[in-house]
Amino acid sequence: MGLATYIIVTPCKNEEDSLVQVAEAIANQTIKPLLWVIVDDGSTDFTPKILDDLSNKYEWIHCINLPNMGRDLGVHVSKVYREGFNYALEYCDINNIKLDFIGCIDADIILDKNYIGTLINNFNSNSRLGICSGHVGNIVDQKIVWSRFRPDLPTGGARLWRLSCFKETDGYQITCSPDSVSNVKAKIKNWDIRCFKETKAISTRPYASAQGQWTGYKKVGSNNYYIGFTPLHAFLKGIKFIISNSQYYGNTMGFAYLLGYFHDYLKRSPRIADEEVLQYYKNKGLKESICFNLKRLR
Repeated sequence: MGLATYIIVTPCKNEEDSLVQVAEAIANQTIKPLLWVIVDDGSTDFTPKILDDLSNKYEWIHCINLPNMGRDLGVHVSKVYREGFNYALEYCDINNIKLDFIGCIDADIILDKNYIGTLINNFNSNSRLGICSGHVGNIVDQKIVWSRFRPDLPTGGARLWRLSCFKETDGYQITCSPDSVSNVKAKIKNWDIRCFKETKAISTRPYASAQGQWTGYKKVGSNNYYIGFTPLHAFLKGIKFIISNSQYYGNTMGFAYLLGYFHDYLKRSPRIADEEVLQYYKNKGLKESICFNLKRLR
């Protein structure tokens, strides 16, 4: 493969505190994107002005402005992402731009300088690698708290897809937990998915905290119900949150997660209309999680 080409999409809403740092990290990548599409989801702070300045400074930054629909961590955020992906792919098609990779970076995540370059090197080393990310940490009380590392689980907020994998797995779907769904669809199609510890990114805020952590963790539980987590899988994940997050987030976040999941479970709320994804979580998802945790205990 020659010089690798990629585009990225970022949704944002009221990100005036982090957006300039995020943009600097993208602009300083050793391999720069051909196109960066930033979708402003109706910001009410200085985000639109920052985006105007960035698009004037860098010709490869394009901005889309959506009306203010409130902040929603469910299906709505996947619709915002989809706006960006549709625009990016159409732009590349119209301008005859050949792509190798397509990615998403959240508006609060600051990348290592060679973050993208490291991911692309790993793609070049493994022709079956479909999705990958680096290791992401969150700033909590002015300290970096690293997420639990799973080499088989790329993060949603700073990832790249091989374009052929992205298309074969139906692109970025409008659903709750679209990154988890994308991971599952890739596995079903026999693509490898990986997280690499040798390159890192930092989120400027705690995990699931855009609307407050209680609401965020509750929504994570609800989203996990939607995509097909079994009660046992959700219970074990909730216990993991209670045990592993207590130092920085407090035990309550695990209870918020369990409340979100079992509230929807007891109500028999609708689930994703994708039998492949539902069957995966019914048959394989829990087993993979248990096997990973048992290995960590050895």
